[in-house]
Amino acid sequence: MERTDVLVVGGGGTGTGIVRDLAMRGLDTTLVDRGGLGSGTTGRSHGLLHSGARYAEADATGARECIAENEILREIAGECIAETGGLFVQLDADDPAYFDAKRDACREHGIPAEELTPAEAQDEVPDLTDDVERALSVPDGVIYPSRLVAATAADARAHGARILPDAPVTDLLIEDDAVVGAAVDHEVGEIRADHVVNATGAWADQLGSMAGVDLDMKPTRGVMIGVEYSDLGPVLNRCRPPDDGDIVVPHGEQVVLGTTSVAVEDPDDYEQAEWEVERTVEECAAMLPSVADAEQTRTYWGVRPLYGPEEDELGDERGISRGFFVVDHADRDGLDGFTSVVGGKLTTHRLMAEAAVDHIAERLGVDAACRTAEEQLTAHDDPDRLDALVEEFDAAGPADADVVGRR
Repeated sequence: MERTDVLVVGGGGTGTGIVRDLAMRGLDTTLVDRGGLGSGTTGRSHGLLHSGARYAEADATGARECIAENEILREIAGECIAETGGLFVQLDADDPAYFDAKRDACREHGIPAEELTPAEAQDEVPDLTDDVERALSVPDGVIYPSRLVAATAADARAHGARILPDAPVTDLLIEDDAVVGAAVDHEVGEIRADHVVNATGAWADQLGSMAGVDLDMKPTRGVMIGVEYSDLGPVLNRCRPPDDGDIVVPHGEQVVLGTTSVAVEDPDDYEQAEWEVERTVEECAAMLPSVADAEQTRTYWGVRPLYGPEEDELGDERGISRGFFVVDHADRDGLDGFTSVVGGKLTTHRLMAEAAVDHIAERLGVDAACRTAEEQLTAHDDPDRLDALVEEFDAAGPADADVVGRR
């Protein structure tokens, strides 16, 4: 049996962010994940570093969180980030009032946003469709998730944390209405803890069920398609209400096309429908026609960790909040020593971690302040070392397979 102050279950962006923050505040911390780090949602995303523009007109809080975290990640994450910029593109079929609302909301929320003419937009992206009416230039970017989770985990380890990938939890340990640890497979055994954190994302209900709690997750799947296309430059976003096939993310010699949103009951077992691939390519080609016939290099699905306790029926999955929530199971379920962190986006993973650790630190009587926004990640400026950490932590994933380890 091992003992730790805090056991974090889940090694994606949020989980590694939490363990780093905990360790930097002086808590003895262990992280476990059933697979390699980032093997869930994080490593199967499209890797967009949001400027907040996507949410500006509909979610002021989310937009402001994104632009703040965008700027922080650019400072601390180095070669885990590509500073590409982004364009929101209004085509002739799109509502100009929606463009106006997004532009005005960006400026209201402190997101730099410059309106471009069709000629100016095509100067930035020569292959952009002739159907462009105007564009909005915003500070989007690209995250390489494999590098980010590996660097974050390595930084946590440098501050004393223990990182255990490929260590699945088989049960939570309950004593006197409190979670006191977990049973972990692959010869790890029991890990006792003063507090256990559920950072398993779309799988939060599965872990919660081990403690008899229901988190009402509403996961949705989305497809991403990597295609050969060099030198795109900025991220392309269709300037319309979120829909299938509205984003093209540059990756050096390739781009990633995304995505769909379809409800799933089991994040481990769901259909991967060909219509999603076809629709995504078709819709992305409306912005960038060259991708319609480009060679497809990889196709993968990811599952979003959407939290929808008030969503009784699914059907409009894109309407579920992309915000994050820290769920205290002592207050909600009468179960001490257990906190779940659900929802959110990769761009805001550090902020999610900070909010969770503020809560846990208060529970444990720790008053150290968060420093994760000020201190740069381990190996942040060394892509070769970052890629070695990806291999060490078994963190390679399809989202950045065309970049990581290719130097």
